[in-house]
Amino acid sequence: MSLALFAFLFGLASVPVASAHGSATAGLTQYHGAFAIGLGVVLISATVLGKRSKFLTPTQALYGVSVGLVVTAVGAILFESLAPDPVYAAGSMPFERSLYPLISIGVGLAITVGSLLVGWVRWPTRPRYTFLGIVLGLWISYPALVPNGYSHPLGYALVLGTPVLVGYILWTDARGALRAVLADPVSRRFGIGVGLLVGLFFLAVSGYLTVFLEEGAPHETTVSVLPVIYQLVSWPTLEVVLPHVPLFFAASIGVVVVVGTLSVLVGLNAAFVARSWRLEERTGGMAGSTAGTGAVVGSCTCGCCGPLVAKIAVLAAGPSIAAPLYWVFVDSASPLGSLFVVGSIVLFTASLVYSVETAGQPDRSASVVPAD
Repeated sequence: MSLALFAFLFGLASVPVASAHGSATAGLTQYHGAFAIGLGVVLISATVLGKRSKFLTPTQALYGVSVGLVVTAVGAILFESLAPDPVYAAGSMPFERSLYPLISIGVGLAITVGSLLVGWVRWPTRPRYTFLGIVLGLWISYPALVPNGYSHPLGYALVLGTPVLVGYILWTDARGALRAVLADPVSRRFGIGVGLLVGLFFLAVSGYLTVFLEEGAPHETTVSVLPVIYQLVSWPTLEVVLPHVPLFFAASIGVVVVVGTLSVLVGLNAAFVARSWRLEERTGGMAGSTAGTGAVVGSCTCGCCGPLVAKIAVLAAGPSIAAPLYWVFVDSASPLGSLFVVGSIVLFTASLVYSVETAGQPDRSASVVPAD
């Protein structure tokens, strides 16, 4: 499904450009993107209702959800690419930037202390959960603990160590169930497709991948390596512009780690729910909410999608309402951007562990019967 998404966007970009970014491209506007988002949501909702009413088999429903996700992602990418970039003055910030260190320390300390208490009371034999909470607290507190620490070893350790810790948790608590889920070809393909789709979505809305080149872009193939700050620290970032394709993409170790971790987690959640659909067994509320539509919605809440959220708010409620959202998500010094990114990683990890444990309890699961 992700290949279909990229091929569709490439086809659109190959049509002669009518005007600049923020107006119409190949006859398209931001409203076409908004329409596609709505259409995708309708397709997904209709598919889910069709499955619940037994009009569609679970496998047919999975294919329908896949189509709906592709349409929704195409709409979101088109909307973000074609909507005008809002410009806000510093006076529209919801609070002074001087308060950021205090907010970072306060939120990070609260999460760290809360993780210690919850881990001690609820999971005394699973300190790995406590460590994940501490990492979340340090990630949020990092800008205040290490001012201008864009090349500090602690920042790199947090970014690179988070997926290692998440992988250890899943290996320890969920590897058996995930192995069984991925053994089902349909569930495996659905999970891989959703994961790749979410990865492309992240890259597109955060500006690391686009087929809609800005005015003033180089007219010849350009390859460069520049230092770019992404999630706490600075990374050497490869940037490639292919104007004759057209295509721009950028990549760094930080982007691969963060986007890859989120994509894998969302894909695994999707595969788990796909398997549960095919087996007609209950998976628990969290798993059902993080796959399918929830995967894309959850992704949109992450800090890298702040511009998209702000543009939707501009369209729906006007610039005065959108300005605080834009600053909260986009400002690199804001601690809330890191909170949403790392919080999403924790949420998707927790949903997998919770789903595995719920499905493994006979009194909370239905009998396992193949659906088709």
